[in-house]
Amino acid sequence: MTLTRPTGFLWGLVLVLGPWQSGSAATSPGFTPDQSVAGRADYRKHCASCHGPQLEGEHISPPLVGTRFDLSWRGKSVGVLAFHLRRMPPEPIDAPGGLGDKTYSNILAHILEANGFEAGEEALPSDLEALNELTIPNLAGAEPDPDAPVVAAGQSELLNSLTAVTDEMLRSPSPDDWLHTGGTYDSQTFSPLKQINRENVEYLTLAWRAPLRDGTSMPMPVIHQGVMFLHTFPDTVLALDASNGQVLWRYQYASASGSSQKMGLALHGDKVLVPTSDLHVLALRAKTGELIWDHEIVPETPAMRTAYNLRSPPLVVGDKVIQGVTASFVPKGGFALAIDINSGKEVWRFNTIARPGEPFGDSWNDVPMEKRSGGSVWHQGSYDAELNLIYFGIAPTYDTGPLVHPVDNESVNSNALYTNCTVAINPDTGELVWHYQHLANDQWDLDWVFERQIVNVPVDGVTRKVVMNVGKMAILEALDAATGEYLFSVDTGVQNVITAIDPETGAKTIDPEKWPDVNRPATICPSASGARSWPPTSYSPVTKFVYVPLTESCMLMGPKGFRLLTSGVGISGATHPDVADGMAGRLQAIDVANQKLAWNRDQVTPPSTGLLTTGGGLLFSGDLEPSLKAFDDSNGELLWQAKLDDAPSSSVVTYKVEGKQYVAVVVGMRNFHIDALSGALAGLGPGIDVPRNRSPKGGAAIWVFGL
Repeated sequence: MTLTRPTGFLWGLVLVLGPWQSGSAATSPGFTPDQSVAGRADYRKHCASCHGPQLEGEHISPPLVGTRFDLSWRGKSVGVLAFHLRRMPPEPIDAPGGLGDKTYSNILAHILEANGFEAGEEALPSDLEALNELTIPNLAGAEPDPDAPVVAAGQSELLNSLTAVTDEMLRSPSPDDWLHTGGTYDSQTFSPLKQINRENVEYLTLAWRAPLRDGTSMPMPVIHQGVMFLHTFPDTVLALDASNGQVLWRYQYASASGSSQKMGLALHGDKVLVPTSDLHVLALRAKTGELIWDHEIVPETPAMRTAYNLRSPPLVVGDKVIQGVTASFVPKGGFALAIDINSGKEVWRFNTIARPGEPFGDSWNDVPMEKRSGGSVWHQGSYDAELNLIYFGIAPTYDTGPLVHPVDNESVNSNALYTNCTVAINPDTGELVWHYQHLANDQWDLDWVFERQIVNVPVDGVTRKVVMNVGKMAILEALDAATGEYLFSVDTGVQNVITAIDPETGAKTIDPEKWPDVNRPATICPSASGARSWPPTSYSPVTKFVYVPLTESCMLMGPKGFRLLTSGVGISGATHPDVADGMAGRLQAIDVANQKLAWNRDQVTPPSTGLLTTGGGLLFSGDLEPSLKAFDDSNGELLWQAKLDDAPSSSVVTYKVEGKQYVAVVVGMRNFHIDALSGALAGLGPGIDVPRNRSPKGGAAIWVFGL
């Protein structure tokens, strides 16, 4: 039978993102003539009003035949398609899968027949597990070109009407847009939008889903005036219609090295600013994807070029594109640099490892400069326009061995600046204005490197502008934004390394039993992956709560295990002493105004996304179940959840197009955090039922929900 091909511009035609992915099962699906006949009638009754009488797609509902079917489902298990089919129809809202297994299998048989599969003697099973064992085969010789350009047919008006992103827009974005990784310069990951709220979130349903190429990445979309920009695998930038997922243009960068895990991109003027896997920063034209300039970052140790990486989106401040650079074991360490946004030329560079003879160069235990490493800049900075300061978190070093034992020299110490610091930098000059070290001489790889949130909160009865962050040990610390003065800490109670924090200075007292000693194994909580990792926290200015995604995890430091650090101890897994109930994840709210813990909600699987709060009183979080959930931000009550077909692996964002609010999340991408969570689940111990593979693996995609 010949494949049915709808005419005209297909809603899904532009989703030509990469080669077909092979499924794990080897058996092709079969169905009987009776199933397909019954399925044709069931389809017309329940599905045709949305997807068209010939499965051609109508309104925002995608086609179920032709190119869209091929790109979305071929090479995957039939169970993945059946999973999505059973989410439909959307009515009744509170009863997904309400048509019954037999009816859904009949409709599935009709869809397969419409796409060229022939009926036979063997019936298509109704059981989802049995369907997971069947694979929708690829079309012979039909592999698309991953570098083929996308034609923006019928969509020029959306791109042509796109206005430049001004400095004022970046300082005070429209609530309809999502212009920064953290939503705004202050990295609060909060949206004032409230069309979706506590009262109606139960009616939230899938608006559109666009498949992406599978790979290692952690993409966070940004949205401007109805156009979504997404930096995805492999070094690919997409501009999509944010109302339906249609690709408007596509830019493929040919990296000189393998594609690395990157978090996103930035917008300014008519430009999209893009970090690459081989230390380039690109400026693309927002309306077309055309390359404007290409800046190559030249590191201090060019022979070890492949050991450097660009993970975070750039931060654009005025005419400067400010990019952080990671360099784990590279001599002289990481740095941040500024590029002129008009010329593409480097303007300044800030080195994160203090040099001998410079301020704090004596904080490395007399280690020579060529043996100092670390200080990676993993996350996008935050910016305060009033103070004209940018804030970065700096990572520790992995070369901890030379810092374990103090040398016989009173003029030096082992603090290892600027590791585990918040640094405040003048964006015009790259000059360090102040720094604060949260943990000196980190011997456990327990970073304080993540996003810095700028908020106004009362401290001792006086409203202060503070810079807050939550490190891997899940301790929140607040500093004065102008001076770096230590203000307060709130410990969520999941770590066992720090026994006390000085209320005046924030200085930490370390449990001596946790200091690395190959002859004295010690259980360290959390593990080096962190109780919290790269997924961003969220701060709501309405509740004045910070919301933290937590994973209960521990590690054993002793004579055996992975030699991540150079102190002589190895790292291996350890069962967490407090997860006998099988709860490896937690959402923790911290009352910043009163400097104390608020509500928390334990869950079996840890959060796998960044958190998002909204003016509608909602907290959105994705987890490994896999699902996307919405909670009441005031008390943690679960209000809504949507089952996903793969693990959500990015931040959750929200935006509005033509009066309709959407919530979006990327699923199915591998990255550091997703891989680390599997270790945390293994640490739950024997006899605990964990839904590690509850749903079919549908592959990388972006899911977008609306009312």
